[in-house]
Amino acid sequence: MSTPGWPVAGKSPAILAAFTRSVAERGYDGTNFGDIAGELGISKGTIVHHFGTKDRLLAALHESYMQRRLAEARRIVDRLGTPPERLAGLLFAFMLYQVHDRAATVAFQREIARLAEHESMAEGVRLREEYLTLVRSVLTAGQDTGEFREGDFRLRSLLMFGSAQWAWTWFDPAGPDSAEQVGACFADLVLGGLLTRPEQLAELTSLDGPVLATVRDCLA
Repeated sequence: MSTPGWPVAGKSPAILAAFTRSVAERGYDGTNFGDIAGELGISKGTIVHHFGTKDRLLAALHESYMQRRLAEARRIVDRLGTPPERLAGLLFAFMLYQVHDRAATVAFQREIARLAEHESMAEGVRLREEYLTLVRSVLTAGQDTGEFREGDFRLRSLLMFGSAQWAWTWFDPAGPDSAEQVGACFADLVLGGLLTRPEQLAELTSLDGPVLATVRDCLA
């Protein structure tokens, strides 16, 4: 669902892409219409014509980012059969986002606190809640089947998101650890504390296993 009044044709995708790159590199406060206009060879008035204000551009980034992530998460959950597999898949995805759609991921994560400040962000906030609800449904399903230890699924989900949210500050795509390796470590850490049958852990977190292969396919 798109916010009424936001165009999707013409120069809008290029403007949004340039804005996203700038926010990822310099943050929202360091991004201005003049730089975007200069990069694209257009006037600042063209940006205003398409999006109005910088807040509305941030809202468009927020909404479009969450639409993509939610669609991928639904594919992962649909294609993996058990709660442990589904949660492992989502945890891998949390880290693969650092290389998949990286500029948008960094822009989104570094400005997460700002994304709830304005009425124009309401649709993006709703999509984030929908994503969180999906993850929590996997956690509760695992408790219902006895595959996860009983516990507070709300707090567990917040701890997972909180951990993944700051990866942009330390993860280096050109560094010694791949996103897949970090994802496997993250899944091992979380599932190691949840599984009632820990012997499943090695297969769930394997870099050569079916869970990661499914996640790669869903993101592709």
